[in-house]
Amino acid sequence: MDTIDRSLSEEQRMMRASCRAFVNDFVAPFIRQNWQREWLMDPDARLPRSILEQADRIGIRTLGVPEEFGGVPLDPAHEVQTFALISEEIARGDSGLSDKLVQIWKVSVLLRNVAPRHLQEIWFPRIVKDPGFLLAHCLTEPRGASDRWLPYNAPEAAMQTRAVLKGDEWVINGRKQFISNGYDASLYVVYANTKPGAGMLQGTSSFLVPRGTPGLTIARCNETLGGRFMNNGELVFEDMRLPRDHLLVENDALARTGVYFRPGKIIQASKNLGVGVAAFERTAEYVQNYVQGGRILIKHQAVALRLAEMATKLRAVRALLHEAARAVDERAPDAEELCNMVKLFASEEVFKVAQ
Repeated sequence: MDTIDRSLSEEQRMMRASCRAFVNDFVAPFIRQNWQREWLMDPDARLPRSILEQADRIGIRTLGVPEEFGGVPLDPAHEVQTFALISEEIARGDSGLSDKLVQIWKVSVLLRNVAPRHLQEIWFPRIVKDPGFLLAHCLTEPRGASDRWLPYNAPEAAMQTRAVLKGDEWVINGRKQFISNGYDASLYVVYANTKPGAGMLQGTSSFLVPRGTPGLTIARCNETLGGRFMNNGELVFEDMRLPRDHLLVENDALARTGVYFRPGKIIQASKNLGVGVAAFERTAEYVQNYVQGGRILIKHQAVALRLAEMATKLRAVRALLHEAARAVDERAPDAEELCNMVKLFASEEVFKVAQ
């Protein structure tokens, strides 16, 4: 299901074409031939490294990394819009793979905005060097996530993961659950309570935690119903000691996460759109090749109407998605409102399309 959008820049057209070729030439054939592989009980055996290496080869894995560290630059005036296109195209092939890759971009954008210079100099080159280097954003806990500070921000709802400064080290204890890339990430942004008695908005700090830090345990890979190429994980911190200089933002970390969450809502909507487009394309192919009642299905009016309804819903989602993405790039006053709208609207309408 191709669309003509004359507002796209040449960079965006080239990026979309590269991602579409990646999906058509590598992802889709792999999924067709190995559809059962995502159900393997060994998470490490699900997605071959060659897929990530190819994503790295065409430049989409390191888009959020600053150019000075070897990342692939995007026009900052259209970055969110461009990545929405990329996310949609990859999700056409597999939503879990899209989750896996876009998480790198979202966390990289967060790090380039809040990470101290010395941490950027250490970690961005490592991200660029290793095609298998994944990033994760660890906010959600067994008791919940954003629902615990919106709208209440009560001290009683503060994070259970706690960080205490002892000398030159932060000692962190707690648990994070349902973390995208949590099972196999190499680097984690972790949120913890550092100001007991304060609400989450005033008492939450963020830290940069390398995989393998003593006291960090990857407890399990959550067995989800879909998106299983993105290994969703659960993390446990038991007296984990972290150097003092691995602090990202102290106490008001959640106020600084807009650069992660706002684009995140756009990306979620674009991934849903990609799934919807894939469903439409497969349906359109089927009804043009399957015969019933002496003619192909598309010639039956009821079938044609259903297909037209699917296309209409996808166009409506795309229109709102483009408006919301532009609002984020332009820092428009209604960006937050539009992000919330499109995340909800895309989820509901694409679900109807898939039905």
